[in-house]
Amino acid sequence: MSSRPAARPTVGATPRPADPGRRRVVAGTALASMGLLGTRPARAAAQRKPWPRGVATPGLALPGVDRPAWTLASAKGKVVLINFWASWCEPCRAEMPSLELLAERHERQGLVVVAVNFKEGESTIRRFTEQTSLTLPILRDADGDAARAWGARMFPTTVAVGRDGRAVFTVLGEIDWGAEPARQWVAELL
Repeated sequence: MSSRPAARPTVGATPRPADPGRRRVVAGTALASMGLLGTRPARAAAQRKPWPRGVATPGLALPGVDRPAWTLASAKGKVVLINFWASWCEPCRAEMPSLELLAERHERQGLVVVAVNFKEGESTIRRFTEQTSLTLPILRDADGDAARAWGARMFPTTVAVGRDGRAVFTVLGEIDWGAEPARQWVAELL
C-alpha cells in the first residue's frame, strides 16, 4: 500500500478513462456537502418584482431550436412571458409543465410563452425536450447575452411583457403558473 494520501476529488474534474463513474461520485459528494441531495428542502416563494422604472425593455431576437428564429417585436399586441432556464436547473424543470399548461390555456387570449435556454448546446436542449415532451418554443441564448440584457441572474427567471411590448414585471424563482398568485398576475395582463 502507498504511504501517499489519496488525492481529493475535484468538483467538475474530468473523469479518468478507467473510472467513468467517478464524475457521478464527485458531483454527488459535492451536492451532498451542500445539502442538495436527499429530501428536497422547502424553497422560498418566488419573488415578483416590477420592471425597473426608467429601464427600457430590451429587444429579443434569438434562434429557435427546431423552429424559426423568434423576435419579441413579432409578438407585439400579445402578452409574452419570457422564461430564462437551463436543463441543469431543477427548479426550471419543475416549473416547465405549469408554463406549458398556462400557454395552452391562454393562447386564444393572446398569451405567448417562450423558453430561453441559457448557454446550452442544441443536443442538450433536444435531449431535454425529448425526455419531457416539452412543446413550448425554445430559443437558444448561446452566449448568455439575452439573459444579461433582461437581468436574469438566477434561474428560472420569467419576465412578463405587456401587449404594448414593454416589460411589466419579473418573477425570480420557481412558481406554479396555474396557481395563485401567478394566475392573477397573468389575468391582469390579459
